[in-house]
Amino acid sequence: MKFICHKSELAKGVNIVMKAVPSKTTMSILECILIDASANEIKLTANDMELGIETVIEGTIEEKGIVALDARFFSEIVRKLPDNDVVIETDTSFRATITCEKAVFNIIGRSGEDFSYLPYVEKNDSISVSEYTLKDVVRQTIFSISDNESNRMMTGELFEINENMLRVASLDGHRISIRNIELKENYASRKVVVPGKTLQEIIKILPGEADRMVDIFFTENHILFEFEQTKVVSRLIEGEYFHIDQMLSSDHETRVKINKREFLNCIDRALLLVREGDKKPIIMDIKDGSVMLKIRSFIGSMDEEIEIEKEGKDLMIGFNPKFFMDALRVIDDEEITLYMMSPKAPCFIRDDEESYIYLILPVNFNAASV
Repeated sequence: MKFICHKSELAKGVNIVMKAVPSKTTMSILECILIDASANEIKLTANDMELGIETVIEGTIEEKGIVALDARFFSEIVRKLPDNDVVIETDTSFRATITCEKAVFNIIGRSGEDFSYLPYVEKNDSISVSEYTLKDVVRQTIFSISDNESNRMMTGELFEINENMLRVASLDGHRISIRNIELKENYASRKVVVPGKTLQEIIKILPGEADRMVDIFFTENHILFEFEQTKVVSRLIEGEYFHIDQMLSSDHETRVKINKREFLNCIDRALLLVREGDKKPIIMDIKDGSVMLKIRSFIGSMDEEIEIEKEGKDLMIGFNPKFFMDALRVIDDEEITLYMMSPKAPCFIRDDEESYIYLILPVNFNAASV
């Protein structure tokens, strides 16, 4: 095998597929990137058996072939090469020579025969969304997944399609994040749970262009994302997702409209008084015209008043400040509306169209110490 491509093109391809190289595995071949120049294109592939990524890079093939190279070693070499054309060639024993300007590396490669290619996904059942939309909805929901593998369903996100609507939802037992997106066409109804790890890697490599589309294909066990020259295939999480509609409510006794930036900055200042691991709530004392935000910790205390528009009853309620900040950071509106029922019932943050809904459970606090 022998091909020539520019260092920037090679580095871009390597960076994309590295997201699917496992950090730990009993199958050493999966620690490799497969370079396939056996057809009329240069294709890089990595696969950890849960997530697989394949991308095509531009270059000139002088001699067709295929080789598997140690991913971490190869990526470090590519990263440190001069910014010029790179020549990669292999001999019959899969030893690879990488040449760029005066730098010449010789590394041991492996046959690609044992490499696990991406599973075949039939392209019958699919939807299309823009790169920007997919990146945005994942960014606005992914923070609510759980990192606790004991409840695997919570480590993924629900993708639910109903005619021309896509709902993406996540939850971790303390909060729920939902984004509702209108699609350009009607599609068959479908519910799948996509691993959070897959989605986190996709938003890292997705360019996010508004005028470019991502085609998403579904099978019984896999989901395939196709965009530009890249394919990402992932196993789905099996099982039935939580009945989130039963957790949502439009009932409220207190409605608060507040400036998002002021609210976010106030909570951010309050967190100066909270050490890592402390579970000190931020208390919202809601009255006509204003909300007093209070925090008490071993370090000290803070009180800050913010003007609001309020309808309904006065209310004092406590929340984990980080959960509120996570939601506020991804909402683009200047003003947000909070809907609350009681100090022990969830707070809902949602817009009038319900394009986003965030549910945050309150925490108990000692009112006498506030």
